[in-house]
Amino acid sequence: MAISEELLEILVCPKCKGVIHLNTKKDGLECSACQLLYEIKEDIPIMLIDEAKPL
Repeated sequence: MAISEELLEILVCPKCKGVIHLNTKKDGLECSACQLLYEIKEDIPIMLIDEAKPL
């Protein structure tokens, strides 16, 4: 099961509150402004700043 479009529309970057989008591999959410990747594990986005990886 993938992340629903409805969920993607309401999620924002926890750091800057900016727009995030699904990456090309569909295994994470990217914030272009912060240059961070929030991983998706078992269909759950891990939206913790400390867990984010730099792009």
